[in-house]
Amino acid sequence: MKVADMHCDTILAIQRGKEQGKEISLRKNNLNVDLERMKKGDYLIQNFAIFLDLEDPMLAGSPFRYAMKMADVFYREMEKNRDWIRPVTKYEEIEENRKNGRMSALLTLEEGEICEGDPALLRDFYRMGARMMTLTWNYPNQLGYPAKATGGEFAGKAFSEAGYGLTARGIEFLEEMENLGMIIDVAHLNDAGIRDVLKFTKKPFVASHSNARHLCSHPRNLNDELLKAIGERGGVIGLNYYAYFLRDWKDGETVVSRAEDIVAHAKYICDMAGIEALGLGSDFDGMNGELEIASPADMTKLEDVFKKNGFTESEIEKIFCKNVMRIYRELLG
Repeated sequence: MKVADMHCDTILAIQRGKEQGKEISLRKNNLNVDLERMKKGDYLIQNFAIFLDLEDPMLAGSPFRYAMKMADVFYREMEKNRDWIRPVTKYEEIEENRKNGRMSALLTLEEGEICEGDPALLRDFYRMGARMMTLTWNYPNQLGYPAKATGGEFAGKAFSEAGYGLTARGIEFLEEMENLGMIIDVAHLNDAGIRDVLKFTKKPFVASHSNARHLCSHPRNLNDELLKAIGERGGVIGLNYYAYFLRDWKDGETVVSRAEDIVAHAKYICDMAGIEALGLGSDFDGMNGELEIASPADMTKLEDVFKKNGFTESEIEKIFCKNVMRIYRELLG
């Protein structure tokens, strides 16, 4: 069964290895994601994020410059492995790769501050092939506020109050992204910010790696109101495999990302937003802890758990691939 995964942090992991003097190949490695295991898992397309932690000293005060280094890693790996995978910017290129027995890679941005508040830099990333961007990661930035801050002066603060919507610059970026044809990703964004995305945009958008807050209370997950709204807009929510976004763990419990918990979120999101609104956003290479679904090669295990819980073959095909392909066909031309 074909797979379309909207989020992984593998490019950062390869860049980190490079900084430590290690050569990590996308073809075969000890990370969660490599091409051999993607092929085994029957992947059609994987989104590869340029992800930045704004408190990382390696940024040296310039998120844009560090992001360019990561873009170089991405394209060097694409060139070395062009017999297996090719970067895409249009839906037709995904189909062309499929017909020629190749996988596809979509370059994405995770952390709107990558653009340093400058729409010209957003356009630069678009020209180099980026086609999706999260407005925030886990820190307030020039565009808006995260669901919960993990560092800086706001460490531990959940930005749940209505006053913390998108900034004027954030709203400007929404318009620019829609005009360019860059997919808006609300993963990590707080509730008020997502409501602003709904208010100031017209096209569908995604939450590339998010779950249901009803089942796990972390503010990074989406409440029922937002699940329904994204579904009504025609957007897609990518299931996140990270254990701490799947369950509220009690002290002393063994923390494991379980396939059953992933499917529980799938069932709930389908009930709230509809089957057409659900996709995959593993967050591979961006999470720690034990994983039952530990790599792309394990997707048949996840498929089996979906079937055991009453999902039909047709429904699983939508979740694993077809819903994301619908978004790409509509928004990537």
